[in-house]
Amino acid sequence: MNQLLADLRIVEFSAFVAAPLGGMTMAQLGAEVIRIDPLKGGIDHHRWPVTASGASLYWAGLNKAKRSVALALDKPEGRELAKAIATAPGPGAGIVLTNLPPLPGLDYASLKAARDDVILLRLIGNRDGSAAVDYTVNAASGFPLVTGDGTRPINNVLPAWDVATGLYLTTALLAAERHRTRTGAGQEVVAALADVMLAMVGHLGYIGDVQVNGTSRPPLGNDLYGSFGRDFATADGQRVMIIALTPRQWRALGRATGLSDALAALGPRLGVDLDTEAGRFAARDAIADIVAPWCAARSLGEIAAAFEGSGVLWGPFQDFATLVNADSRCSTANPLFAEIDQPGIGRYLAPGLPLDFGAAPRQPTRPAPLLGQHTDEVLSRVLGLSAAEIGRLHDAGIAAGPKDAPEAPPEALGAN
Repeated sequence: MNQLLADLRIVEFSAFVAAPLGGMTMAQLGAEVIRIDPLKGGIDHHRWPVTASGASLYWAGLNKAKRSVALALDKPEGRELAKAIATAPGPGAGIVLTNLPPLPGLDYASLKAARDDVILLRLIGNRDGSAAVDYTVNAASGFPLVTGDGTRPINNVLPAWDVATGLYLTTALLAAERHRTRTGAGQEVVAALADVMLAMVGHLGYIGDVQVNGTSRPPLGNDLYGSFGRDFATADGQRVMIIALTPRQWRALGRATGLSDALAALGPRLGVDLDTEAGRFAARDAIADIVAPWCAARSLGEIAAAFEGSGVLWGPFQDFATLVNADSRCSTANPLFAEIDQPGIGRYLAPGLPLDFGAAPRQPTRPAPLLGQHTDEVLSRVLGLSAAEIGRLHDAGIAAGPKDAPEAPPEALGAN
């Protein structure tokens, strides 16, 4: 990977999306990220989607470029080793990321006692400490009630709050590390998943809309709120999303479809200014009545040809298979992607960091480790343990590598 954060070591105790995504992002930026799991793997080790053999594509996807250590975290000696790794000396070490309840000896007070300048970034569900996951947080956000046609709430299948929170975690880690570099002081940083949701609802204006305007956004199906945007059926049974956010995009839509005159006539007839977002939003049904027959008379390919280079903002709806098999953006033609050999799974396309740094040329994507793949290396390099002592830990069932870490039954399958 690139070396932008090569002087940092982050120890991660995590599961599912937000914290693993935060750790993986730091690893792809060059930090050494050591994920420590129980001997049988964490509760997300078998999360769907999985291969026919039961290997988790989900786990592999969210742990690329990390090191994996497997320890008996249910035993005092295993926890002491984990604490020693987390608080090992080094100017860029002593940084811990977790979204799991703290185990005995791995809470902030215990970590601080071992290393005074330790940084612990802890993700919780709700601010009061009660549990929450993306789906429960999203249910309270208001968005499921404006998704679809309003007949019932629809949760977003994209874990948007987990994703946003994971990226917030990277910023928080960097801010805390910069503070430590400047002052020498560590700290505990606590982030609540629900607070990320609440912050974004406020940032996007929906809290103000209720309190200032006394209104609450209505359900609009696939329509774009506050301007013109709608999905349309094509002659070959596909669907496309067409957007006109700006006056330039609005005029481009008319030119590309040959409907400029018909669309322009709507303004005087409806008494709205179609050069404004509000005007296009008010006239959205009338606009759609004109655009829909044009789309319905053409195949997706014909629409793509008509819109090519026109300035129209549009995109086709496609399933995952079409995305992977037919969209060049999801291929090695895009430097984001490389084919990797993922241990235990095989060869497939995997994304790296979606950023291009002028000072750090893009490097090949590193696969996720096998569970416990780096246990011996970390115990030796970070803690200075001898081969004999590491062997004893294996024999005592305190540490495990990829060959002797027992497989857990897939009881976590289907969990959120």
